[in-house]
Amino acid sequence: MFRTSYVFWPKKQLNTFDLQLFSGEKTEEPTSKRQSEARKKGQVAKSAEVNAVCLFITAFTVLQVYGASIYSELVGIMHYMFTEFFRQPFTIEAIHGLFLLLCMVFLKTLMPVMAAIFVVMIVVNVAQVGWAFNTESLMPNFEKLNPISGIQKLLSPKVLVELLKAIIKVIIVIYYLYKFIAQEIDSLPAMVLSDLKLDVGYSIDLLVRLVYDICKVMLVFALFDYGYQWWNHKQSLKMSKQEIKEEMKQTEGNPQIKSKIKQKQREMAMQRMMSEVPKANVIVTNPTHFAVALKYENDMPAPLVVAKGKDLVAFKIREIAKSNNVAIVENKPLARIIYQTVEIGDIIPPELYQAVAEVLAYVYKLKGRK
Repeated sequence: MFRTSYVFWPKKQLNTFDLQLFSGEKTEEPTSKRQSEARKKGQVAKSAEVNAVCLFITAFTVLQVYGASIYSELVGIMHYMFTEFFRQPFTIEAIHGLFLLLCMVFLKTLMPVMAAIFVVMIVVNVAQVGWAFNTESLMPNFEKLNPISGIQKLLSPKVLVELLKAIIKVIIVIYYLYKFIAQEIDSLPAMVLSDLKLDVGYSIDLLVRLVYDICKVMLVFALFDYGYQWWNHKQSLKMSKQEIKEEMKQTEGNPQIKSKIKQKQREMAMQRMMSEVPKANVIVTNPTHFAVALKYENDMPAPLVVAKGKDLVAFKIREIAKSNNVAIVENKPLARIIYQTVEIGDIIPPELYQAVAEVLAYVYKLKGRK
């Protein structure tokens, strides 16, 4: 004989989950309000790599086009400073003239480069984020000086991604430098014995070619980075279900407050409607389910529905009509069709003229008897 003992554990619902635990997870797509607020704060999808590559390409393209002119201007000012300028008396007027000449050379040499970079940077930024101007991002943020938050940012995934990008860029630059030196190593010693002007032109051509080779690869890298920044921006704007509910409350109002407002509006509309019942000529009833109050005066094109109701409202209309000596006429089909087809404040449609006229004639006949 074996004795079997049973242990009864309290019942537990092991397969139930509390969905409120997941309400804080940001799984929902950002709303248009969230995106517009982030845009006002300067939080947009933007790649600094695209700006850098476009800047380098623009600067070296302009230098390649205007390089000869810039070189001649610089040679001319250097020749003037070391020859003619030192032959003149060293006076304030001479220094002032030299300063103005240097400003003119500066404008001639650097202004085309700066203007081209300025225009290209505006075009690139507008292409990435559109027209977005805000001053909030320019305001000082003392939270950035917090060392604890700074340490946390150093360990964030964003910093690790930026570190990885920097390593990739360094590898690309080192590779193309090595490739460039390996190809031009044989021609570099010959530059020592050649003319300086030719050496400068040849060096500029080599530098521009090297920069273009690097920028081609960096441009592809920048496009991938822009895609990543766009995806990361979307992820950062994602919202939880609770946040969406709170936003709906802010934009559309609290549902409880809205229901109270609608209830108050219904009460006010009911009071206005009931105040028109004593002014009616007749109340057409069903007799208990529907009640319609009609008013007619000589200047009206047709009788007007001033009040109508069903069940309890119909009862209230009849009570007010009795207390104000308003005639009550029972006409089931007419009361029902007016209630269903005519709104409060509208006149009777032409197809009901005859039926309503008969009711009003009956009411006028009763009043004539009295």
